[in-house]
Order: sequence, then C-alpha cells, then structure tokens
Amino acid sequence: MSRRKHSPVRTRLASVALAISLAGGIMVGDFAPRRVGAQTTIAANNKISDDLRQKASGPNSGDRVSVIIQPSGSWGTSIDSDVKYNGGTVTKTFRNFNARTVNISAKAAAALAARADVKFISLDREVDSLGHVSTTTGAEAVRKQTTTTLLGGTQTTTLDGTGVGIAVLDSGIAAGHVDFLDRSNGLRVVVSRDFTGENRTDDPYGHGTHVASIAAGNGRISNAAYVGIAPNAKIVNLRVLNSQGRGTASGLLAAIDWILSNRTAYNIRVANMSIGMAAIESYKNDPVCKAVRSLVDAGVVVTAAAGNNGKDGSGQKVYGQIHSPGNEPSALTVGASNSFGTDARGDDHVTTYSSRGPTRSYSTDAYGVKHYDNLIKPEIVAPGNKLIYAQAPGNLIVTQNPQLDAQVSPVDSREMMYMNGTSMSAPVAAGAAALLFQANPKLTPNMVKVLLMYTAQPLAGYNMFEQGAGQLNIEGAVRVAKLVRTDLLSSLLSPLLGSSLLTTSTPPSPQTSLAGHTFSWSRGIIINQTYATGTDLITKYQKVYGLGVLLGDGVLLGDGVLLGDATKMSGGVLLGDAVRTSAGVLLGDGIVFVKTGVLLGDGVLLGDGVLLGDGVLLGDGTLLGDGVLLGDFTLQAQSAAIEGDSSATMPLHVDSGVDYLGY
Repeated sequence: MSRRKHSPVRTRLASVALAISLAGGIMVGDFAPRRVGAQTTIAANNKISDDLRQKASGPNSGDRVSVIIQPSGSWGTSIDSDVKYNGGTVTKTFRNFNARTVNISAKAAAALAARADVKFISLDREVDSLGHVSTTTGAEAVRKQTTTTLLGGTQTTTLDGTGVGIAVLDSGIAAGHVDFLDRSNGLRVVVSRDFTGENRTDDPYGHGTHVASIAAGNGRISNAAYVGIAPNAKIVNLRVLNSQGRGTASGLLAAIDWILSNRTAYNIRVANMSIGMAAIESYKNDPVCKAVRSLVDAGVVVTAAAGNNGKDGSGQKVYGQIHSPGNEPSALTVGASNSFGTDARGDDHVTTYSSRGPTRSYSTDAYGVKHYDNLIKPEIVAPGNKLIYAQAPGNLIVTQNPQLDAQVSPVDSREMMYMNGTSMSAPVAAGAAALLFQANPKLTPNMVKVLLMYTAQPLAGYNMFEQGAGQLNIEGAVRVAKLVRTDLLSSLLSPLLGSSLLTTSTPPSPQTSLAGHTFSWSRGIIINQTYATGTDLITKYQKVYGLGVLLGDGVLLGDGVLLGDATKMSGGVLLGDAVRTSAGVLLGDGIVFVKTGVLLGDGVLLGDGVLLGDGVLLGDGTLLGDGVLLGDFTLQAQSAAIEGDSSATMPLHVDSGVDYLGY
C-alpha cells in the first residue's frame, strides 16, 4: 500500500523538531583557555562521539588520541589557544572543510566539547578496506551507441567512460599494470597522490588496483574477459590506505579535500570509496559523511561499499552493520550480489556477507537519549562475489592468501586475482555512473542515483535492507539517461517542479533483456526510511534532483505517517508505508518485512528483542552493537573478502600474452 498526503502541520512539526535540536545542541562554555575537568566532559556528552567518550572516561583517559574537531562557526584563535593550553597540537587543516585534526589527550579532547564554539568532536578513526561482470550488468549491451546525424546518416560511438574522471580512494594503484593503458598505450592513471604518510602511490597492499580495474580496467588481457565497466575512463589514484590496508578518517578527509579543489582539472564526476569504518555518530555529525555530502553537492557521485558484516561469527544473518561513509544519505551505497558465474540474471542472489541496513549511527541528545538515523541502505546491489580483476605485483593480500592468485598470466603486469565483497560491488556502480555521465554530462548525482535505482532488478526473496531497490542494470539506466533533457540545468533559473524530464512523451519500456533473460525494472527509489514509486520519477523533474539537496528532502515523517512535500516532489510520486521483501517484480511488491513506523523508534521498537518479519532478532547492543562495531569486525570482513560465498566463480580465461584491442 502506498499513500501520499500533504499535512498543514508540517511547519509545526518542523518547528518542534528545530526546538528539540536546539535544546540538545547548544552548550554553554567559556572561550578562555582552561584546564580540563570531569564536569566539562560530562556536560558536553552530546557533542562527542561515543568511542571518544569511552576513552575519556576510562582508566587511560590521559592517553593521547587523534580527534577531528568541527567548530560551530569559523575556527577561532581561542580554540587554538585552548588546544595548546591543554597540551594538544593541530596536526591537519583542510581547505574545503570547516574542521581540523588535533592530537591531544582523550580527556582534554572531550572537555573541549563544552565550548560553545565547538560543534562536534570525534575520534580520527581507522579506515579499513572491505575486500563476465560487464555482460551481466548490461555494460556491454550499451557499449556501442548508434546515433542519427543532422544529415540523416548514422554515427557509432563507444560508451566506455571516455573523458570522465573516476577518483579511487583506496590503497593505491599499480599504474604499470597493462589494465590501465588507453588504446594508444598512454597511461589512464592521470594523477596519483598519497595521504597515508608513506610517500608512495603504488599498491603494496593490493586492494586499490583490483578496485580500479573493476571500475575502469581495459579489455587487453584474455580477450576482454575481465574488462572493467568504464574501460577508457580517466583514473585518479588517491591513496588513503597504507601498506597494511589501514588508514585514518583524517587521511580520507584530506583526499576528499583534494578532490574538491581539483575536480574540474580532471573532470572528476565519480569518487569510489571501497573502504569502511565504524558508523557511530549520526551522518549529521560524522566529518567524513559531511565531506561526502560536500562532494555530492559539488556534482560528484560518491559510491560507497555497504560493508561485509551481513552475518555474525556463527553464520547467522544480522542487520544494522552499514559502514561509514555508506551511512551518508547522499552517497550511493552498494551491497554485493552473487552472479554464480553466469551472464543470465535469473539465478542471482544477494551475498550472505553483504551488510544490511538500517543505518545505526546515532546522535545523543542533552538527556543522554540516542536517536538512530535508521536509513534504508544500501540503495542497490551489484556483482561482488569471486571477481577476477587486476593484481598488483607482490601485494600483501595475495602473499598472505596465495589461493587468490587467479593464475591468469605469469607476467606481473598482466596478472589477475580473485576478491569478494562490497568493495568489489562499489566500483561496478562507479563505472556505471561514469557511463551515465558520458551518455549525458548534464545529469546531477541525484539523477544518477535515481536512474540506477529506478532501473534496478528487484531480486525475489530479499528485503529492502538487503538489496535496496535491486541489482544494478546499466542497460536500462543508460537508456533513460540518453532521454533526459540536457537543457533543464543549463538555465540560471531552477527547473519548475513537474517539468518534462525526457525529450520524449513516451517513457521507455521498463524491462531489460540480458543474456536471454528478461526482467522488470524496480520503477522506484529508496529514500530515507521509505521508498517512492511512480513514472513521474523519470518523466517529470523533481526538485530533489538538483544540487545541494537530498532525495529524501521530499519526504517528511510524523507519527508514523508519511507526508509528501509538494514543493519538492510532484503528485505522481507515491510513498510506501513499509519495508518489504520483494516478489522479484517491482519495488514495493511482496510481503511486509517491517512497517515504516518501526523505523521511528530510536532503537526502542527496532531492538530490545523485537523480531522482524523473517524471524531475525535485532537486539540492541548484541547484534547491532548500538553503533559500535562487533569485536570481530576486521577478521570477519577480511574473511568475506577472501572466502566469499560458496558458488561458481567468474569463468577463468588464461591470458595469451597478446593484447586484445577490440574492447
């Protein structure tokens, strides 16, 4: 059942929400340098992340930590003085973000939150890697594009990401690998930067090379058996994970800062983040999430891995383990599907290890009550199980796990390796976004998200927390993208709500056929804690498609009732009232998994022993961990990346050593 109504109490609800926000967010603090104390730490509890709070109140509160401080206004000299007075030092500043990284004792860091000019302080957390595709996703189906010229003739072009820059924020790239050459033997890795402090941009760990190859590897090896989604895109190598596969939030922020300053020079339209860290504080306070939002607002699609924590140590299904920055609503968060090595999609499943929503990052109000974000994530899933792509020579992952060497070639610059995980799924979506931008450069990030969700294939038997709108379908998304008007955003005036979005009055047929298998599009999108359906999503311009807004800005929630904002979305967009387990046809079909109202419970209705529709227990502090990742997170994620689901792999094709140039 779907419903949409406009409420006269919307303004009143917003005012109440604002009042509550102000009550919980404003703290009184002096601006003069002062010594730390227990009272100031307690008073500012709602302005520091939970993990920092635990360190500051523990027996080792005097230990030095690296934190990220976000001021409520501009960074003033008074904050600098207070940091210095309490033995701290500013270690990193950012050109495009109003935040700084500070090295200081945990106790002193927590005390700084009592200042009125400090908005939020969080730990500089560790960032981890998460560990036939072009045919099954539909990339090959759109590779050759035929258009009609002004004189009535035809012209054939190749949709391969040409001219589009994809930033890969990962462990570096082995730029000498054959996979990263263009058709003229030029290097497509157009720039490399290191943000780990190791002063190198190659890939001793091995994760980033594989990820970049999925998004944009060429088809020279094994007759294009392992061609990437956008094989002629420009690659921007931003190394944020060190030789052990570890990084920091501040290093990731520095890389995002660099993109914001250099995106125009390299036409960076897509940034892939196959990385993850604990999603503790709400996306509204998480500095990495806020940085991602800045990228999206600037016109860059950010694809983020959902995480590999979909099951616990005993193999039981768990929910609520979406990582940061995948918990950021503006990001395109991608889960992992399993193609079972076949091009046809009738047997595809969501992998057991792919992290499920809802997002469990939270804010804490002045009374100590946690308010969970509870967003439906991921938005889509894409193939990520046992994929074969480029291997960096001598990398640590294969050294420690030699079974991952695919034995495709004895030549280092042509070798391939297996990997599994949402880390592999995210660059599939990144490559797809690059193809959409090549097909229609006027698209916005929100439009790209809508097209990828609207044309996705719902997989039967999986709920929205597991697959979002469904499995990526590049053929359908490109078909619609080519029909989207290019003059809508060319004017200085914002397009009118409900304006015609397409160049045709007849919407495209909502089915796709790949490898002899025909499937229906979802014809809907995931937004916030619900979903929306209706042909208006692709036939009429919605205000939420612009820059500087979220797709969910058109949805308001009050007392479990969904309200549509008539200034953001047209009347033909219908909002759902439940999270559903799909019947495999349309978004919103199938049986109710959990009602939307349950998602408003701030951990009361969604946890504490309440069972969801399939009998899976969501226990706050047990499986979800109240925003704190389980103790075996790193081990579990690595296990998923190495082992994957038991199934057939991508077909293995030994390389002849002769470059294939027909890709």
